[in-house]
Amino acid sequence: MSTFVDRCSINPLVSVQELVGIQERLLIIDCRHDLSNLDAGARAFADGHLPGAAFINVETELAGDKTGANGRHPLPDPKTFAAQLAALGANDTTLIVGYDASAGMYASRLWWMCRWIGHLKCAVLDGGLQAWLAADGPLSTEPFHAGGPGKMVVRPSLAPLWTVDHVGAWVEAGSDPAIAIVIDARAPERFRGEIEPHDPVAGHIPGASNRVFTDNLNTQGCFKPASELREEFLALIGDQDPMAVVHTCGSGVTACHNLLAMEAAGLPGSALYAGSWSEWCSDRSRPVATER
Repeated sequence: MSTFVDRCSINPLVSVQELVGIQERLLIIDCRHDLSNLDAGARAFADGHLPGAAFINVETELAGDKTGANGRHPLPDPKTFAAQLAALGANDTTLIVGYDASAGMYASRLWWMCRWIGHLKCAVLDGGLQAWLAADGPLSTEPFHAGGPGKMVVRPSLAPLWTVDHVGAWVEAGSDPAIAIVIDARAPERFRGEIEPHDPVAGHIPGASNRVFTDNLNTQGCFKPASELREEFLALIGDQDPMAVVHTCGSGVTACHNLLAMEAAGLPGSALYAGSWSEWCSDRSRPVATER
């Protein structure tokens, strides 16, 4: 019988019941965050978290140094990220499970970054903190104890990545869907350029399609069944190979939610444009689309 770990390369989601039953080396990471209140995640962790969980900061540990031209959440150096996981006690055999209180919005970024450094044993707690509490899961206020440092080695990436140059070349080629399909995970009103709460320019990359990440969820805040996700994404990408799909959003965070949903749906191999809209619009010479 296959275990959850055997399946995690196919299904990147773990239920509360599966999480409780895991017997092997496990690192649970709290990824709670608020884009408008950058201290909220750490405070929420201190107030109560899953027993044994560590906390990781989206702004400083799931992102690198900002230059003003590389987006709001640029990727850190992969070796730096691997060292941060090792400092939490992780090694190459550790199953890393991330959770948040935002329907997987931030935990999916952790999942993607683990795969980015070649660590396959990673997943997101489906339903996050809300699902844990609904199942009467306890919370702890105890500080995290790693029990000694681990050792994480950066391996060949399992997460394809597009740069701003790739996106620029695609746009210059007419945003041809036969070359790639770019999917934007932001809310429709941001995609259409009606509002923009975080970046100086409103709109989207010319030729991109829109699928807000919350469309991946059911009414309980968990991911929809794989068959339903598959049907919905195939309706969006048609006959295009999933490996020719590129995910974007505001800053490369919620895009990972769509990427994870495609992975869960059995449509693996799509790429992330990590700089996303915040990088694209930092250069006013780049074209901007609105409405649609």
